[in-house]
Amino acid sequence: MQKAEVVLSMLGQRSIQSSDFIFDRLYRNLFNPDFYKLAYSNIHTAEGNMTPGTDGNTIDGFNIGMIDKIISQMKQETYYPKPVRRVYIPKKNGKLRPLGIPSFQDKLVQEVLRLILQAIYEPNFMDSSHGFRPKKSCHTALLQIKSTCKGTNWVIEGDIKGFF
Repeated sequence: MQKAEVVLSMLGQRSIQSSDFIFDRLYRNLFNPDFYKLAYSNIHTAEGNMTPGTDGNTIDGFNIGMIDKIISQMKQETYYPKPVRRVYIPKKNGKLRPLGIPSFQDKLVQEVLRLILQAIYEPNFMDSSHGFRPKKSCHTALLQIKSTCKGTNWVIEGDIKGFF
């Protein structure tokens, strides 16, 4: 099997070359152990990884055997995400915000899927799109507004749902 970086690069190149290209057989990438190793390297430093999901496991239990088990389940089409553990964390206004904590195994699979989808779609997004993208944030959006909207004095953002 090819290295995950090579596959992701080829997916990105194909996405740029032809906007009407139909990607098929992407599921087979979930059988490549290198994708799970890359996913682990991306998420292993995240703060919440030591918080157990509904299965009680954390990132501490990661090993090659876990990857083999996930791949086996993917091949047999028996992999199902576990329920998310719901906790409520306090907000500044005194209310509680719901937070879902998935199992580490599900986080790993989600990261693999994110890598594949990002390789396909990221090259086609406009530079002016800032939501949930690599190296993009509210701050980069504000910098772009500042540099392109010279005549603008005010930009107002609000949560209408929370208002009512």
